[in-house]
Amino acid sequence: MRYISTRGGMAAIPFSEILLEGLARDGGLAMPESLPQVSREMLASWRSLSYADLATQVLKLFITDIPEEDLSKLTHAAYNSQVFNSEAIVPLKPLGNGLTLVGLSEGPTLAFKDMAMQFLGQVFEYVLARKNTTINILGATSGDTGSAAEYALRGKKGVGVFMLSPYGRMSDFQRAQMYSLQDENIHNLSVHGVFDDCQDIVKVLASDLDFKEKYRIGAVNSINWARISAQVVYYFWAWLRATSHEDQQVSFAVPSGNFGNILSGHIARSMGLPVRRLVLATNENNVLEEFFRTGVYKPRSAEQTFATSSPSMDISKASNFERFVYDLVDQDAGKVKGLWESLAHNGSFDLSELKPLFEEKFGFVGGQSSHADRLQTIKTVYEQEGVLIDPHTADAVKVARQYQEEGIPMLVLETALPAKFNETIQEAIGQPAPVPEHLKGLADLPQKVTVMDCNVEQVRSYIQEHVQL
Repeated sequence: MRYISTRGGMAAIPFSEILLEGLARDGGLAMPESLPQVSREMLASWRSLSYADLATQVLKLFITDIPEEDLSKLTHAAYNSQVFNSEAIVPLKPLGNGLTLVGLSEGPTLAFKDMAMQFLGQVFEYVLARKNTTINILGATSGDTGSAAEYALRGKKGVGVFMLSPYGRMSDFQRAQMYSLQDENIHNLSVHGVFDDCQDIVKVLASDLDFKEKYRIGAVNSINWARISAQVVYYFWAWLRATSHEDQQVSFAVPSGNFGNILSGHIARSMGLPVRRLVLATNENNVLEEFFRTGVYKPRSAEQTFATSSPSMDISKASNFERFVYDLVDQDAGKVKGLWESLAHNGSFDLSELKPLFEEKFGFVGGQSSHADRLQTIKTVYEQEGVLIDPHTADAVKVARQYQEEGIPMLVLETALPAKFNETIQEAIGQPAPVPEHLKGLADLPQKVTVMDCNVEQVRSYIQEHVQL
């Protein structure tokens, strides 16, 4: 298995190389030369596997330059009951009215990002040791990626982490999770601006090849293919638990900001997993919903990006969307490059002529949710089912209901535990969300963070001063 760029300017390279690269050198994103396919027999043989063993079986299809025995050790180190607060790792929980919640928030930072990050922490250390080198992770977060990456990489040998977050745009709990880490290899940079500004700085620095090479800059945002492939695993896991025979279809409803989570569902479906629909749910920042409704992709400026009560989706420029467009245009790298040049010059591109393919070929449908919608959804699910969900998951539940079909299980991917968004939970149900016992003193811990202007050169200088070489 080798990987090429969505923009066509990268020679095919193995997994371990793209793991350390992040953005491709031509500014594109790594994709497999061809996707591995799964047969009904393979799916049947996977039904009794533990999560770690299933991860080994799925990931070995993407990772052919790490021996399977070593890969198995990495997945078992990542996915066990000492790391996750559930023997199942990903429990499925009935939500009533034909919906099922896929419990992706049992990890150390209570968010779905832990699912991929725990594997990344293991595989980074393994590959760096094998290559006898170091890496400095440069990332941007709208809330959950940062803490999941930092908890997975804290204290890891040969790894430095520089995480940009938008000043004042995360919940108190999210800030406390990230900024309370005192590990020497963890650096939190709070930038005056929105998430897209942070992401733009990361892309500028990652595109500076001399800087990237000298300071060994890598990525853990979902531009890193290892994140996408690790997330593919839980689509297979959830399908295996929601079905009884190998031809049975399910639909997935996915809260979507940076498009990485639902992209993993697209990859799983393209590999042969029987998925009927991929239901994309956005909040008021509905650039992606607008694309799937109209065929026009038009990201908004920082000033036009709303601060909402599902803040991890307050994103206008979805990093992983390029990977889907690559498939949408029949993997024509030249066309992808042209579309992103058009985006840079004109602020949008129009693929409305391909709109019939969105659902017919790829299974995508979309919808959006408002603050009032998520309050009502949280309240209704809590009162009727006794289950408390976070605001992002509520967005997905609201949109999922529009696309339910008789006989097709609708699986809603959980984003995080409600404790991370207490203000909204309090507004919705009139009482605070329960906080896990081991995190009750989190807000009182000292915080380590550097606040700076939205300026590429300030971030560059900070990295140069604090980098691990």
